[in-house]
Amino acid sequence: MELGILVYVLVGFLAQMIDGALGMAYGVSSNTFLLSIGIPPAAASASVHMAEVVTTGISGAAHWRLGNIDWKLVKRLLLPGVIGGVTGAYLLTSIPGDVIKPFISAYLLIMGGVIIYKAFNLKEFKPKEHGARVSLLGLVGGFFDAVGGGGWGPIVTTTLVARGKEPRLAVGSVNFSEFFVTFSESVMFVFTLAFADYWKIILGLLIGGAIAAPLAAILAKKLPVKTLMILVGLVIIILSIRTILLALA
Repeated sequence: MELGILVYVLVGFLAQMIDGALGMAYGVSSNTFLLSIGIPPAAASASVHMAEVVTTGISGAAHWRLGNIDWKLVKRLLLPGVIGGVTGAYLLTSIPGDVIKPFISAYLLIMGGVIIYKAFNLKEFKPKEHGARVSLLGLVGGFFDAVGGGGWGPIVTTTLVARGKEPRLAVGSVNFSEFFVTFSESVMFVFTLAFADYWKIILGLLIGGAIAAPLAAILAKKLPVKTLMILVGLVIIILSIRTILLALA
């Protein structure tokens, strides 16, 4: 295996460990790396999502087996997420995703702070009804995930946890739904982009992510609620600040 592919394998492994355990940041972290080495935004987003079709499937299955899924929540998120993702993937071919990233990051920066605050002021998690606002959240999350090369986990998981959803169930449900969102986005990218020049990126990300996915699901099951919430908040804050600084540079 060539050194270039091994680099992508490492990136895929680390990104999936974060995403599978915290429910976010696979696309954000891996897409940031691809953009930094000159891959065009649309091609970078497409490569990440093509790899995620397999990794999110493995991760979602692992969360299902471990009982980390709220099926009522999945029902509300899945279809709107697919619609938003397909729309975003289509628009990305003509609209630069980097224009939107700073606005997503500013929102996430605030949400990260809210989650850490709630981690130190934990109350008993109560079952919540998942209505129209959750469906809208799925629609927005899917759209920005495609346009920004990542964002389904950060937007959807962060908001759900900040609103009081138990982190374990939020992570598992969002990861399970992500497979269908990612698959739909990838189908749209296949019809709009050529992948002949990016197979090494896709293969490397896929291999690394596939290795990490089941390990990360176990990590999400074992971590205490407070620890998981703090990690979620810190990851979001760090990635958001970095994205904003890069945009302003």
